[in-house]
This record gives sequence, structure tokens and C-alpha cells, in this order.
Amino acid sequence: MTDVLHVSVQYTGPIPAEQGAELTMGGGRSETSALTGTGGRRGMATTQNSQRPNTCCFCWCCCCSCSWNEEERQRWRRRKKIPDTKMETIPNCEACTKPSLEEIRLWSQSFDKLMRNPAGRNVFREFLRTEYSEENMLFWLACEDLKQEMNKSAIEEKAHSIYEDYISILSPKEVSLDARVREVINRKMQDPTPHTFEDAQLQIYTLMHRDSYPRFLSSNIYKAMVHGGSRTPSESYS
Repeated sequence: MTDVLHVSVQYTGPIPAEQGAELTMGGGRSETSALTGTGGRRGMATTQNSQRPNTCCFCWCCCCSCSWNEEERQRWRRRKKIPDTKMETIPNCEACTKPSLEEIRLWSQSFDKLMRNPAGRNVFREFLRTEYSEENMLFWLACEDLKQEMNKSAIEEKAHSIYEDYISILSPKEVSLDARVREVINRKMQDPTPHTFEDAQLQIYTLMHRDSYPRFLSSNIYKAMVHGGSRTPSESYS
């Protein structure tokens, strides 16, 4: 009879540290953040054991972690495949004029030209819906709206609303941000300003530019519009 030798090998290399996050066995993450508003506003605390996979251990940087998490988020949220030719009416879309064919073609020249055009944002937002990442555009638009606010109490109200809708790990519309940006937000939320989410907005803009924009240009939605076979949501025209 031959004895069988069982060898257990355990990885002992460095594990990237994430501020505000605690790695546990099984790949779960425990994160707690507490915010206390001004003027007697109640504190906000969020705690969650996430079941999503951790980010890449071998390249712990903004680009790697955010785009990797975004791909995992889309796979995790996807319940069924939606054809990218589907153009549904999007709720609360921006009012705009119908874009010309020349304008539509300009959207392919740069992401900035797409995002500066209200009709372009509506179409891109509809495309993001098919990828289950519409919250990225909604967050970006909410930040733009906050920047225009002047009233102190309104700034605080909108800032806390943005936090609860897009930053809190308990929100189903949470956007992918790295630990550094989350720490900055938590600090700034002690006294919100119109620019509280500036770093986060830039990170999400970069994420959409790098990950979603190339797929949008290759989608049947955009190709059909370029060839005059489709149109933007009718409710967006004024």
C-alpha cells in the first residue's frame, strides 16, 4: 500500500491594500463609511459584504481596477441578452433638437464631441442601458447639475442624494470608483460643495471613454443612425 502525500500550497505574496476596505476569506469585501452632514443632518453609514470578485492583484491601479470591475458588474447584472439595435424611450432624457447627419458623424471623431451634444448624450445613454451601465451617465449628469447649483442648502441636498444613489455600496446604481477617490469623497462630504464629486466624475468619464465609447461606435445603434436608418428617442426633441 502506497502512502499518498498531500501538499497544500498557499499564496503568500503581497496583497494590494485598499483604503476603507477589508479583504476576507472567499473574496468578500467589508467596507464601512460614515458621513455626518452639517446643520443637524443625520449621518450616513453603509456596510456591505460584497459578493463580487476582487480586482486584479497584479495591477492595482485606477485603470485596471475600474475597468475590470465594470466588466464584472455588467456580467453580474446581465439577466438576458438585449439586441443592441433596440431603441427604447429613455426616461427623463435631455431636451434637444434633432441632430443632423453631419453632427451624428462628428460623434465618432472624439468622445468629447459626443458628450458635448445633448442628442449625443441621449443616444449614448440609451446604448449604456443595453450594457447595464446607464448609471455612469446618470452620475455624470448629476455632477454637472450639482456644479450649476449656488444655494448652500440645495448643494447639500443634491450632494447627499448623489452619494446615496451612486456612491453608496448599498445602492443598485453604485458606480465603479477606486478607494482613493472614495476616500476623497467621504472627506469632502463633511462640507459638500458643487465640486465634491469632481474626481469621481472625471474617473467615470474616463471609464466611459475607454470602455463604452469604442463599443458604441461599433454598435448597430450608431451605425444605423450614420446610414439614416434610425433616430434618437423622439421625446428628446424640442
